[in-house]
Formats: sequence, C-alpha cells, structure tokens
Amino acid sequence: MADDHTHVQDFFASRAADWDSRFPDDGPAYAAAVGELGLRPGGAVLDAGCGTGRALPALRTAVGPGGRVLGADLTPAMLDAALAAGRGASGTLLLADAGRLPLRTGALDGVFAAGLISHLPHPVRGLTELARVVRRGGRLALFHPVGRAALAARHGRDLSDDDLRAEHRLAPLLADAGWRLDAYTDEDSRFLALAVRTG
Repeated sequence: MADDHTHVQDFFASRAADWDSRFPDDGPAYAAAVGELGLRPGGAVLDAGCGTGRALPALRTAVGPGGRVLGADLTPAMLDAALAAGRGASGTLLLADAGRLPLRTGALDGVFAAGLISHLPHPVRGLTELARVVRRGGRLALFHPVGRAALAARHGRDLSDDDLRAEHRLAPLLADAGWRLDAYTDEDSRFLALAVRTG
C-alpha cells in the first residue's frame, strides 16, 4: 500500500525555490559528510530525499566520472530546483519515494540521506528499503547540517529523547532494518550517523 506523501510534498514544494538561499553555508558540511561515507572511485551511490541536490557534486567527486550518482526525491519542485542550480550534471535525478525505490537489490555501494529520517512515514520500512538497494558491507550516512539540539531550537521546541535520531533510538531502528550503527556524531554544527549494511 502506497503512503500518502501529500503533506511532505506540499511542505517542500512551497519552499523549493528559495531553499538553497535559506541555508547558503551548508555546502562544506555536506562535502565533509560525504567524505565520511567511504565511497570509492567507480562506485554507485544514492542521495535519498535529495531535495535541491546539494550533496550531488560532492557525491560525484567521491565516485569520480566512472561512478554512478542518483538523486531521488518525492517533490517535483525540489528536483526542478536541483536542475536550475546545475546539479543535474552531477547525477541522475529521479522522482521517487525513498520507501519504494525503482532500483534493483544490491545495486549501490552507499546511500546519503540528509534530513530524510524524520520524513519517513514508517522509519523501519524506509530504512529497510534503503538497505535493500545497498550491497552487503555498503554504507549509509544519515546527515543534517546542524545537530539535534540546534534543530530543535530552530523549530522552537525542546530536545526530546523520543527523537528518532537520538542514539539510543536510532541504533535499534537501524538494526531492525538491516544496518549496524558504526559512528554517531551529534554536535551543534552537524548530525551524522554512519551505518553498515549487515544482511
């Protein structure tokens, strides 16, 4: 049964045109996070929930001209903004649900996902789908350019232990979906959880 993503699409469609200008200084943080994903030249990688494609140039650099870079997003306006920014040159853009990817099993070496987990209607199911398309030993980076506390403050709320990205919640969630949490960083300047495909 397909999920209704209307709310997510409406939220991002109304913000797509000025998304990059709202967060103009995030580029180096994206590049640093991609660098920790451990990609190799010639590899295949997906930016799941790619938005305006801010990670795509760094992913292309990581896998080189012979590698394969895909960016998937639910919201056509975000993909249009990625194309307008010239990021289509770094990878192939797909209008697709990260929870139902049009990719074969084990096709990828890694997945980069910035801000995605909080938008998955069924997190274990979504993370399991990401695991499906990654080879055994492949890697996942769950990233945000600010940490949990800074993001909560930005949204005017208190940091909660119920947050899916809290380490004590995220590790078992990933394990249930076929990943092993390998490294966890949550500081004001960034959030980065790195996981390895185990199944």
